[in-house]
Amino acid sequence: MKQIPPKISAHYQDHLNHKAIPEREFLNYKKWLRYYLDFCFKYNHNHLNKTNIDLFIEKLKEKGQKDQQQKQAFHAVSLYYELGLIDDGKDGLLENKDEELSIKKENNLKGSGADWVPAYDQLKAEISLRHYSPKTLRSYSGWIRRFQDYTRSKDTRLLTSVDVKDYLTFLAVKSKVSASSQNQAFHALLFFYRHVLKKDFGDQKEVPRAKRKPHIPVVLSREEVDRIIEKLRYPYSLVVKLLYGCGLRLFECLNLRVGSFNFDTGILTVHDGKGQKDRTVPLPEKILPEIKLHLESVMDLHEEDLKAGYDGVFLPAALEEKYKNAAREWVWQWFFPAKTLTLVPETRELRRSHLHESHVQKAIRSAVKRSKIAKRATAHTFRHSFASHLLQANFDIRTIQELMGHSDVRTTMIYTHTIRSRTKKEAISPLDF
Repeated sequence: MKQIPPKISAHYQDHLNHKAIPEREFLNYKKWLRYYLDFCFKYNHNHLNKTNIDLFIEKLKEKGQKDQQQKQAFHAVSLYYELGLIDDGKDGLLENKDEELSIKKENNLKGSGADWVPAYDQLKAEISLRHYSPKTLRSYSGWIRRFQDYTRSKDTRLLTSVDVKDYLTFLAVKSKVSASSQNQAFHALLFFYRHVLKKDFGDQKEVPRAKRKPHIPVVLSREEVDRIIEKLRYPYSLVVKLLYGCGLRLFECLNLRVGSFNFDTGILTVHDGKGQKDRTVPLPEKILPEIKLHLESVMDLHEEDLKAGYDGVFLPAALEEKYKNAAREWVWQWFFPAKTLTLVPETRELRRSHLHESHVQKAIRSAVKRSKIAKRATAHTFRHSFASHLLQANFDIRTIQELMGHSDVRTTMIYTHTIRSRTKKEAISPLDF
């Protein structure tokens, strides 16, 4: 492993002192910097290019480093960037060739160490233009970073369909990733080539692909659903009641706004669901009083926010531009607001976000464990249970498809495997003869 050049080590330690880093942590910070420089040297990355820190953290995740260690490594490398080094090979801090830790030649179409920042910026712009979700951006960016790592930051102008073929083959043969991960990588790279690089992607028919195994979703009984809800505290109990009672995805539930509820018709409108589609589902009559009581507490919070002079809830950029005061209006408030306001660093605005997904997921995991249910139940399991129970109650498959928001009825048909056949010749075990 490469060592930190003495000159850089001295400057870096001075900077740690200046930033009031505890002296007992110096060794750890220098360790992370050493790992980072060695990573850049190994994969032909420019150690002064700030975008490479994301690749480095991705590598730490692959190595199983804990979140706390990843955060410290990120901070250690960020402080290194603050030194403002110039790798000129002459009068800079890296003046001795023996002390150089990464490829000294800046990329001039020689195949490695290129700057991919413009490509990532363009990727973000193209995804925003199509109004794709932030999850899609994170997923695509993650696969593009792995692809960049695999190609050793090859100049994007030199990338061809062969690079894609090699990488997808690597995922299937060497990494042996699942079929769903291969599919994600394929679509991320397809989008990247078509809309960012404007290059031919190739048919990629010869790339080996893992076969997607038939997946039968986990379904809870009605009794199990009730047992889990009993173990949940408010407002998580109400979240789960809507997940199960309306067949919502978790992000759809947490993105509900006050204006989504129509009590006169008993209808809940789900805006911008998966695929940016809207749909309506019936509101469960059993929980209407609880929903109305919850809205009263949301109203009280909203009035407190208005008195405090907050800047409103987060809205899609286009909507806020069109309706200047919408962020502060009652109808646009989150149905499940976050407990605290969020400070937007760029504008110094105080905004209200919705309840975070991770908080709900953690609460559900805990409730399932305490319920002693021997099933791997998650937030999405309640949506599966919604569909399965409707099918069990003889609802038409097309109706269930519409309520679920599925584009293809074949997606809905998977739930036929979660219930027992109602035919006369019902399959039974020989043990029951």
